[in-house]
Amino acid sequence: MNIRQSEEKRIESFEMWIRRRMKRVTWTDRIRNEAVLERVGEERRDEVTGGWRKLHNTELHALYSSPDIIRNLKSRRLRWAGHVARMDESRNAYRVLVGRPEGKRPLGRPRRRWEDNIKMDLREVGYDDRDWLNLAQDRDRWRAYVRAAMNLRVP
Repeated sequence: MNIRQSEEKRIESFEMWIRRRMKRVTWTDRIRNEAVLERVGEERRDEVTGGWRKLHNTELHALYSSPDIIRNLKSRRLRWAGHVARMDESRNAYRVLVGRPEGKRPLGRPRRRWEDNIKMDLREVGYDDRDWLNLAQDRDRWRAYVRAAMNLRVP
């Protein structure tokens, strides 16, 4: 699945909309997203005094340590790419992944391919080598990159 930056922004906006709904904050209240994120986890009792207190950033991060939708998609895309890369060369999925179309291409900038997305995802987690198909043959190393994509902190 190819995800454009505009689609990423729409998904992130949807997540923020859900968080606003959780706290019943509307856009007409004119409250910034950062303040809403702090409000989502602000109602926490202090263990010592028993009173309500605001959460610190580390506590907010722990509260929302589950990966967001974009990181989940990138991780699953890498998992599937590794699965297909380890397939036999006669399988259709493998041939579609590594094959090159014949004939003339249309005018204009080439569309981003699925393989280009995989390379971009790997670059984000620190893998800069061009031959990702050989990396995918080593399941343990590939799994480490997939987990790194899931845990990546994307601003």
